[in-house]
Amino acid sequence: MPELPEVETICRGLARVLPGHKITGVRQNRKGLRIPFPSGLGSIKGRKVASVSRRAKYILIHLDDGRTLIVHLGMSGSLMVSKEKYTPEKHDHLVLTLDNGAQMVMNDPRRFGVVGLAKTKDLAQHKFFAHLGPEPFDRTFTAAYLAGKFKTKKVAVKLALMDQTLVVGVGNIYASEALFSARVDPRRAAKSLKPEALKKLVAAVKKTLKAAIKAGGSSLRDYVHADGGLGSFQQHFAVYGRGGQKCKGCSCNIQKTGGIKRITQGGRSTFYCPVKQG
Repeated sequence: MPELPEVETICRGLARVLPGHKITGVRQNRKGLRIPFPSGLGSIKGRKVASVSRRAKYILIHLDDGRTLIVHLGMSGSLMVSKEKYTPEKHDHLVLTLDNGAQMVMNDPRRFGVVGLAKTKDLAQHKFFAHLGPEPFDRTFTAAYLAGKFKTKKVAVKLALMDQTLVVGVGNIYASEALFSARVDPRRAAKSLKPEALKKLVAAVKKTLKAAIKAGGSSLRDYVHADGGLGSFQQHFAVYGRGGQKCKGCSCNIQKTGGIKRITQGGRSTFYCPVKQG
């Protein structure tokens, strides 16, 4: 957390307020987070923001000098823009002031986030991105593509789906939700999925992520929008976090089925319906 829908929502919020504005101040309240801050981070002072985009779970703030500020929010980070007078908080680690007086604040209590700085033209080869698979909305992310990647994968399909070298941005929450939508058992070996199941899974991933983005992401624990607002997709979870309850559209007798099951895969909680995904 945050996953792709949350990061996309933040990027869209930043894209509405940052481009065209000059960075007039750069305040670093510590030397770094999961890795040290870039040594030349202060040199972005005086640069204008050209645009904002996303790659995987990274926020990309493109500057007018051909460089890009790279931000990953880790497990607990947030990136907010305050147009009013901002009251500093304990875990504010990076603060950028803009020429209109607004401040962009990176707050990260657990300090698993990352800040980088690179030439925009070299981003695809950057160490953060060179190993990543396609975006889930790319035309290249198809059932045929997934079949090729899964054909030797003995691991559970839930874990394969979360492998960022195969496809980016499908985190724990949305993997569970997409697998339910596709009626695929998360425990199945990835290589065992037939073409029809793969087709349904690819469609379910796209549909689930689009719906989550439309809802502004899922606000669990620390996640907030760039303006401080909350996402609402958690209100639409079909299985995630609903162990022992009925799944969406359930007609089962949960006294007999036990309702939605919770298991642990790769150290993370997986939720699934043993009837619809059995």
